[in-house]
Amino acid sequence: MAPGLVETATEVTQVATKDLHTSLKSIGNKHNYVPGRTIVKKHDETYKYEDLRPRFPDITWPALTPVEYQDKGLLGDANFKHLLAAATDVFDYVPKVGTEIHGVDLANLTDLQKNDLARLIATRGVVFFRDQKNFGIDEQRALGKYFGELHSHATTAMPRREGLEDVHVVFTGEDSPDLRAMFTPTFLWHSDVTYEEQPPSYTSLKVLTGPPRGGGGDTLWSSQYAAYDALSPAMQKYLESLTALHSAELQAQGSRELGRTVRREPVTTAHPLVRTNPVTGWKSLFFNPGFVTKIVGVPKTESDHIIGFLNELVATGVEAQVRFQWGEGDVAFWDNRVCNHSASYGFAPHRRHAVRVCCRAERPYLDPESKSQEEELAERYGIPKANKDGSGVVNYND
Repeated sequence: MAPGLVETATEVTQVATKDLHTSLKSIGNKHNYVPGRTIVKKHDETYKYEDLRPRFPDITWPALTPVEYQDKGLLGDANFKHLLAAATDVFDYVPKVGTEIHGVDLANLTDLQKNDLARLIATRGVVFFRDQKNFGIDEQRALGKYFGELHSHATTAMPRREGLEDVHVVFTGEDSPDLRAMFTPTFLWHSDVTYEEQPPSYTSLKVLTGPPRGGGGDTLWSSQYAAYDALSPAMQKYLESLTALHSAELQAQGSRELGRTVRREPVTTAHPLVRTNPVTGWKSLFFNPGFVTKIVGVPKTESDHIIGFLNELVATGVEAQVRFQWGEGDVAFWDNRVCNHSASYGFAPHRRHAVRVCCRAERPYLDPESKSQEEELAERYGIPKANKDGSGVVNYND
């Protein structure tokens, strides 16, 4: 996707270059280590995920119609006891977002464990599982279907294998162009297809093939619970009164300019700028740097400033972010209602291949009586709330 500091092995490229292993040994490095350089894996015609490589079929679908949604997280145990009974380790990345679980096989969960998983995802925003060998695309779809009706994307790639139209393929090959100059860093932050009337909730991404450790391609998630909590009470109330337009038009335009079929006509939908999660009952910002185009009911200047401010909040609020370094077979499961996420560049010429499955959820709503994450955790554990008065004297030394 974008050039990085990598050394291409001789069997992968026509460029005349020394074999990296040989060159490393010649300098006496017993760990075969050179800063910022990683071996590029060769992929030949026997690539085992050939049926999951991307295609863009010339087909069209009708507009989506409303579906009933029953959130499985509401059935989960408050302490996640069924899911965690099988775990060998569980830990949070940071207090606001992100949890990793070891010892759990996603392909063989009981319904009670699935309900706990949904509840944990809604609570923590994103949950990570390593080396899920048994969790193939059929198992991934089956778990997604347990949570709700699967969403089929109108423009992105789907697998070559027929019958997987509800699977989104992420694929960057060895010869893919460098696209980093095409996007601002804030624009890359997004939650998926929020322009739909019923945007997704539980979303899974499995990396099939990717860069080795240190080769780049990490994904970042940002908690919108935490983004809401970072605002002053006055700003919270103001944003709660607003709705935002989420548009698919730019995405569809780009597909058409590339000569690809837009399988479903693009839509623009108004959603509340602050929403309530039905599982946790917590308020979160519901803002998407990638798809929000306007704030409804305010002058354009005001709208532009709100969007710019929230872009900055999402992209730079490091306490609300978690970064995940993938290994092959790893799975991330997140609540698309709660988190924005962003890919990262710098892994070319490594191949990066992943498959995503998500289910349609409820239409976003705001319950004015709902609490924030910070409010509830402060009450439950006595955690002090953040000071939001920025007018004091500061002496920053670092």
